Amino acid sequence: MADQFRGFTSHHLRAEFGHLRSRLPTLWSRPYFVATVGVVSDQMVQRYIETQYERAPTGGGPA
Repeated sequence: MADQFRGFTSHHLRAEFGHLRSRLPTLWSRPYFVATVGVVSDQMVQRYIETQYERAPTGGGPA
């Protein structure tokens, strides 16, 4: 969904503001996340990352 939004907005912004094509090679870059973790082992960080997909929200919340 985010990729569709980025593609849609990029297309329309470049159509309206043609000078963006030569000034910016891309309007959106690949996202990434960086954080410090304090004093924990790399195994604990890995386990935390792996369990995030298990706990990810699946719905739109309360109706």
